[in-house]
Amino acid sequence: MEANTNSNSRSFPWNKDKLVGQKPPLKLKEVWAIRMRLQLAKRHRDLAMFNLAIDSKLRGCDLVSLTVNDIATVTGVKSRAGVRQRKTGRPVQFEITEQTREALTRWIERATLGPNNYLFPSKIKASHHITTRQYSRLTTRWIGLIGLNPDGYGTHSFRRTKASLIYKRTGNIRAVQLLLGHTKLESTVRYLGIEIDDALSIAEEMDV
Repeated sequence: MEANTNSNSRSFPWNKDKLVGQKPPLKLKEVWAIRMRLQLAKRHRDLAMFNLAIDSKLRGCDLVSLTVNDIATVTGVKSRAGVRQRKTGRPVQFEITEQTREALTRWIERATLGPNNYLFPSKIKASHHITTRQYSRLTTRWIGLIGLNPDGYGTHSFRRTKASLIYKRTGNIRAVQLLLGHTKLESTVRYLGIEIDDALSIAEEMDV
């Protein structure tokens, strides 16, 4: 009887009965479409978070746990920042573009956040940051704003977006590996979904 009770009370995984798998990155026009809708709706927090998600290429757990100190100094938001990844324990750096700096500055001022505050605090507990589940719900909402099917995208779509664009423009898989904080080049190849011919072409150009 006890075994059955434990079995019945066992929680189900969040992705039960959901479509799972590698989610595609956003196209550049889709990034701008979401950005414009968030701007027009004056969703300052969402715009700051969306822009930073695209720029930073961070996993959701790392993005939501950022503090103001991580991305800003007393003189303003940094053009480059870095954090230690929770998953790997390895440091990773990222750029913060001008439009993202402006959105972050506006959000920090409106939310009256101090240096040690979480950048995206929970509305329920001020001493906590929003959860990855909440971030996932936000990304679903953003995707829906431009008429895309939210089931086809996920938080990793945002992490993958700029990395994919960089690879397509430069073919520099090593640079993308560093930006994503991957320990192995093979992980980056799989993560971006690079075709084997592309991977071989890159390998042929590398002299060792």
